[in-house]
Amino acid sequence: MASDEVRYGVIGTGLMGIEHIENLKALDGAVVTAICDTHVPSIEAAKAALADGPTPAVFTDHRDLIGSGTCDAVVIATPNNLHVEPLLDVLATDLHVLVEKPLCTTIDDCRAVVEAGRHHRGVAWVGLEYRYMPPVARLIDEVRGGTVGKLRMLSIREHRYPFLAKVDNWNRFSDNTGGTLVEKCCHYFDLMNHMVGTRPLRVMASGGQDVNHLDEYHDGRRSDILDNAYVIVEYDGGVRAMLDLCMFAEATKNQEELVAVGDSGKVEALIPESVIRIGRRGRHFIGEVEEYHVDDDRIRYSGYHHGSSYLEHCGLLHAIRTDSEPLVTLEDGMWGVVVGAAAHRSIDEQRAVRISEMLAAD
Repeated sequence: MASDEVRYGVIGTGLMGIEHIENLKALDGAVVTAICDTHVPSIEAAKAALADGPTPAVFTDHRDLIGSGTCDAVVIATPNNLHVEPLLDVLATDLHVLVEKPLCTTIDDCRAVVEAGRHHRGVAWVGLEYRYMPPVARLIDEVRGGTVGKLRMLSIREHRYPFLAKVDNWNRFSDNTGGTLVEKCCHYFDLMNHMVGTRPLRVMASGGQDVNHLDEYHDGRRSDILDNAYVIVEYDGGVRAMLDLCMFAEATKNQEELVAVGDSGKVEALIPESVIRIGRRGRHFIGEVEEYHVDDDRIRYSGYHHGSSYLEHCGLLHAIRTDSEPLVTLEDGMWGVVVGAAAHRSIDEQRAVRISEMLAAD
């Protein structure tokens, strides 16, 4: 093995597992040496994706992969409710790890993982790759650089297609995913937490399952995942953030629109147009904004997320090689789940939910 080569094992080789494999194939100094799944078609898909490189070791039990000595780092891309066991097992070793979002499906499991991570000597990174989408990264930089002045309001709109089909339809049920506002939207709550920079205090949400999967039954159970919601999050310091989610809105130009507004101006990020718009109070009026197309020439594989997963892996590999702290921590992953779980409780109980009660109750 070359001295700067990092060997990766991938646990869970379904849709997102293959996505990680393709990103790692494009990354200099990374090689996938082990794969693990209990679903034969998924293993075969991973083998096919790796056919042009070294033949990986194949496992059906994550514990065998972890103990095999075949890898230096592990990517966990199993169904959401199956993150916690392999993650705790990896954290008991010195292996580096990237775990797909959401960190876990419950706050209790997240807490257990965060505690285990305090004693872990490897890099532990959570796959919240939206931070790395070029227009989102630019928006974050503009907010932190003072373009909007003091941030007061942050809104994120995702209008998109329904959930994709996955192995055994696991993502059709809230007990497997943590619920739509955990499974899908932890990305957005992470961005809110990351940009605001203070703790969320209260969540108010309204949502339902109104269009998608209404007639889908699997093993006698009807799909129960939400397909639309509004969520308002209030932060310490008075900042307000809002999510507008609709998963039957594929007839749209931009899937995501992020808007940050402060006392000095406004910044918008549009995806997939990859456009940033900047309006400065006192200089611009309605229709008079700066507009830029944003790219990142480091991206060598675009994949499902406009190159953000590739940039995320670049960050992980750098942290591994330099023995530095992860830029997206286990605690970051937990807080995205906390807000999502609070939003689900707000919908279920039709009331505002304080974050303190979520932490006390679980």
